[in-house]
Amino acid sequence: ELVLSYSGVMRSGLNAILGPTGSGKSSLLDILAARKDPHGLSGDVLINGAPQPANFKCISGYVVQDDVVMGTLTVRENFQFSAALRLPTSVKEREKNERIDQIIRELGLTKVADSKVNRFSGGERKRTNIGMELITDPAVLFLDEPTTGLDASTANAVLLLLKRMSRHGKTIIFSIHQPRYSIFRLFDNLTLLAAGRMLYHGPAQNAIEYFKSIGYECEPYNNPADFFLDVINGDSTAVASMSHFYPEDNIEEHINRDKTLAEKLAEHYCRSTYYRETEEVLEKISLENKKKVKTIFRRITYATSFFHQLKWVSKRTLKNLIGNPQASVAQLCVTIFLGLVVGAIFFGIKDDFTGVQNRVGAMFFMTTNQCFSSISAIELFVVEKKIFIHEYISGYYRVSSYFISKLMADLIPMRTLPSIIFTCIIYFMLGLKPRADAFFIMMFTLMMVSYTATSMALAIATGQDVVAVANLLMTITFVFMIIFSGLLVNLTSIMSWLSWLQYFSIPRYAMTALQINEFTDLKFCNDSTNTNSVRLCKNIMFCTGEEYLKNQGIEATSWGLWQNHVALACMTIIFLTISYLKLRFMKKLS
Repeated sequence: ELVLSYSGVMRSGLNAILGPTGSGKSSLLDILAARKDPHGLSGDVLINGAPQPANFKCISGYVVQDDVVMGTLTVRENFQFSAALRLPTSVKEREKNERIDQIIRELGLTKVADSKVNRFSGGERKRTNIGMELITDPAVLFLDEPTTGLDASTANAVLLLLKRMSRHGKTIIFSIHQPRYSIFRLFDNLTLLAAGRMLYHGPAQNAIEYFKSIGYECEPYNNPADFFLDVINGDSTAVASMSHFYPEDNIEEHINRDKTLAEKLAEHYCRSTYYRETEEVLEKISLENKKKVKTIFRRITYATSFFHQLKWVSKRTLKNLIGNPQASVAQLCVTIFLGLVVGAIFFGIKDDFTGVQNRVGAMFFMTTNQCFSSISAIELFVVEKKIFIHEYISGYYRVSSYFISKLMADLIPMRTLPSIIFTCIIYFMLGLKPRADAFFIMMFTLMMVSYTATSMALAIATGQDVVAVANLLMTITFVFMIIFSGLLVNLTSIMSWLSWLQYFSIPRYAMTALQINEFTDLKFCNDSTNTNSVRLCKNIMFCTGEEYLKNQGIEATSWGLWQNHVALACMTIIFLTISYLKLRFMKKLS
C-alpha cells in the first residue's frame, strides 16, 4: 500500500508533478483536487491561504487522462452542454455563446468547431477536453497525464497552450511521466515523487543544480526529466556519481541497506533550503488562518435546477442516439426479421389441438425474445461510466437527472417501438383473436415484459466495469426464469419447496397474461357433429380456452389477467430503484 507524504505550495503558472509509475502522482493530484476519498487522509489543502471550499471540485477544472467528451457531438455542442449546466441560469445565452467562441479561438479549434469529436486526432480531442473545463473560467486547473497517448509534437503543442493560459494568472497543476526537454523547460514549478515520498519541490529550472549539489550531475544534452527518473530508479550511470556522498561504503550495498534510495533522497531533501523555505511559507500561512473554519464535508453544488439538467442531458442523449444510430436501427431490423420469421412459422393458427400448441409456442418465443433483446440495456450505464463519474463530480447534474434522461432515451426507442412493431407483424400473420382489446393487451404485455427485463438488466449491470460479466449474469438469470415460464414444466406439478421460484420469473407473468388474453372465449370443438372433433375433445381433455387455462392452473378472470401486469410493474419499480441506488452510491472518488 502506497503511503503518500506531501507538503508544498503550488503557485500560479505550470506546476508539474513528475515521477515513475506508481510514485503517487495521480493520487497527489486527486487529493489536491478534492477527488480522493477523504478516508485515511490527514492534513489541510488551502486555497489562497484559506480552507479549501466544500465544493472545490465543482469550481475548479479537472481534465482526466481518458477522453470524457461525447464523441458523436461537435466541439461546439459539447461546450454548449458544459456551459448550460455549469454556468448559472442568470448568465444570458448570448454571454454563454460568446464565452464558447472565445474558448474555441483560444484552443485553436475554430476550423473544427462544428465537426464531431470522434473524427479528431489526439491533440484536438485533448484540447476539447480542456475546453470543457475552461467554460467556468476556473482559477485552478488540474490535468492528469495531459500528454498520454500523444506524439511528441502534439504533446508539445498542448503544453504550450497550457503555458499561455498560465500567463493569465491561472494555477495549472498536472502529473506527467517522461516529458521531452522542450516541454520540461516550460515548467515553472516541479515536484518529484518516488514511492509516495517527495524528493524535490521548487523551481523547475533549479532542480538540476539541486541534484548536482548532492552528487548527481546531469550529462550535457541529457533530458533533465529522463535524468531525474534515472536517479530515482537507481540507474547505474547516475548512481556512480554519488561515490563522494558515501565514500566509505559500496554504493550498491548502501542503497540496499535498511533504507531505499527514494527514502535517502527524501531525507536529503528535508535538509535542503528548498524544504525549509517551503515550510516557512506554510507556517506563515497557517498562523494567518488558524482561526478559520476547516472544511469537513465535500459537497457537490449545482448551478442549475433538476428540470434544466433533465432537459439538457436528455437533449444530449437524443443527439448521441441520432449521431450513433447503429444500435437502434439494428434492434428494429432484428425485430422486423424475427417477427416475419415467427409469423411465417406459425402462420394462420387454427382452432384445434395444433392451434393450442402453436399459440403457446408463439407466445413463448415472443416472451423469450423480449427478455433476451433487453440484454442490450446493460451497456446503458457501463459504456459511459467514466463520463458520468467525471461530470457528476464536476457538478454538471444530479444522479436523478442523468438516470431519468438515460432511461427515457432507452425505453422509448429501444423497447417501446420494437414491441409495437413486433406485435403488429405477429398478431395478424398468426391470425390471433380478432378483437381490438386483445390486440392492445398483447402489445401492452410485450411492452411490460421488455420494461421489466430492461430494468433487471440495469439493476444487474449498473456499477459493473465489464459488459461481458453483466451479460453472463443476465443470460444465466433469464435461463432460470424461462424454466418457470409455464411451458417447459407444468407449474402445478412443481414440488412446493421449489414452486416459490415461479414468482420471480418475468416470462411466467408474461406467458400467463398472454394465454389468458388469447384463450379466453376461444373454442376448439365448434362442430359437434364431427366425429373427429368429438374424439379430439376427449383426447385433449378440453374443448374451450377456459378449460385449457384451468388445466394449466391459470385463473381465467379479469383480475387473473391484470395481476400479471401489476406484478411486472412492481418488479420494474424494484429493479429501477436498485439500479438508481447503485448509481447513486457508486464509488465516484478514487
